[in-house]
Amino acid sequence: MTETPLQIAVRDDGVTIACEHCGKAFIPSGRRLYCDNACKQRAFRARRGAPPVPARLKRAPKEGTVYYCPDCGTRYLGVQRCEDCDRFCRRLGAGGLCPCCDEPVALKDLVEGVTLMFSE
Repeated sequence: MTETPLQIAVRDDGVTIACEHCGKAFIPSGRRLYCDNACKQRAFRARRGAPPVPARLKRAPKEGTVYYCPDCGTRYLGVQRCEDCDRFCRRLGAGGLCPCCDEPVALKDLVEGVTLMFSE
């Protein structure tokens, strides 16, 4: 029985080898077992039972973000450009409208106020 060139190439580790983690074929160099470093890291985490790396937290949506104008100090909710100065505003963070005065308030302003109350 004669072997075809394809059968020889599949069995020859010098030509191609399958990644130990994902099974993708790659050209080996040295004693590599994985196609890339990301696959190597995933295999390590799978062996160790480590939790997966959490996804990066996204920013609050633009509609729930408080901005302020550095020139006039006006605050806006979800608006990035000052209507009076026609300049881009700076981001304060997540927030909303105050139920009493209907002005934009950032959450960090509220948290700082609470910590000041308890520290006195």
